[in-house]
Amino acid sequence: MSRHFVVLLLALLLGLQAVTTDLYLPALPAIRESLGANMTEIQLTLTALLLAFGLSQLVWGPLSDRYGRRPILLAGMSAYVLASVACVAAPSMDWLIAARALQGVAMGAAVMAARAIVRDLFAPQEGAHIMSQALSGLGIIACTCAPVGGLLSDWVGWRYALLAVTVFGLFTLALLYWGYRETLPQRRADALHWRALVRANLEIFRHPVFRTWCALSSASYLGLFTFLATSSFVFTRQLGYSNTTYGLLMFTMSLAYIVGTFWGRWMLRRTSMHRTVGVAAALTLSGGVLLTALAHLGLNQAWYGAGAIMAPVYLFMLGHGVHQPCGQSAAVAPFPHKAGTASALNGFLMMLGAFFMGGWLGRHMDVPVFAMAHGMLLWSAVIALIAWTAVQRYGKPLAHAQP
Repeated sequence: MSRHFVVLLLALLLGLQAVTTDLYLPALPAIRESLGANMTEIQLTLTALLLAFGLSQLVWGPLSDRYGRRPILLAGMSAYVLASVACVAAPSMDWLIAARALQGVAMGAAVMAARAIVRDLFAPQEGAHIMSQALSGLGIIACTCAPVGGLLSDWVGWRYALLAVTVFGLFTLALLYWGYRETLPQRRADALHWRALVRANLEIFRHPVFRTWCALSSASYLGLFTFLATSSFVFTRQLGYSNTTYGLLMFTMSLAYIVGTFWGRWMLRRTSMHRTVGVAAALTLSGGVLLTALAHLGLNQAWYGAGAIMAPVYLFMLGHGVHQPCGQSAAVAPFPHKAGTASALNGFLMMLGAFFMGGWLGRHMDVPVFAMAHGMLLWSAVIALIAWTAVQRYGKPLAHAQP
């Protein structure tokens, strides 16, 4: 496989998470009204997906270390397409929540394998560059998702927005089937033995490099998740924008993320990974503080309310474009022979945090903009703390990598 094909494939696999959430977000208010759901049930369509996504990776990871990435990817993507069809046909909230959970289980195979493939093929420093390129592709995918979701929801209904998710899954499955070749260098015969599995997960979790970079990537994702879970209600219900306008705002957010990935690669060519995320954390914290300050000043209610919210979010997304590729690649870097298991544990911990954050948001959405601002401030502060302390001490994956 060529390097360009690998980057394209990684972008599609990692982009699956953005497609599954971002195309869906503009439709949330319409789904709530169509199926007669309350706010807790609506949040459950996100948190059930993410919890299933995180838990499934604990299974997919060892399976991929034992049998290879290709069979796991083909099985997972096939299940994803079927679950997406079930979402389109959902007659009730219970059906939709169950289908979204199945979608999360299947999505776990794709995202876990993508991170593992990077470790299969590339050394840690180069892996950060490749991951950054793939996440730039993810950003381009995300740019189109929210506008397309908003347009489809406004013009033809929320079910067509979910149908677009199915089409993306089919395309990715076809590309995997015809173009992907196995990348796992050596299969581990003991990968599914429960004692070896428990021992491997404990060894990975105890490793200071894994804990440091996993904490950074998780906190950055949780900040983004807070914004995604609240934004449709802030813009379409609290501020009165249309779904199409909301989709365009999400487009600009994704552009900021893409710029962040390019800036991160520029920084990585000139300095170390741990110094790069230290600089990016200053932008992240600035975004969280500014958003909270403007929300409490009441600017979110003025005619320029979208700008008062999005400007701080752009700062956060610039940092996110650095923290995610560095965090995801460096967390797995010390484990070349357990890349699937390490990737799975990283993904599980990230989604476990999102599950609890979604539950908190469901109980604090009386004023959606305050739930957004306070959540993003919390995770911005956590990111800065990790980047300026633990990353500077333990964040050198090459120095701590296992042979």
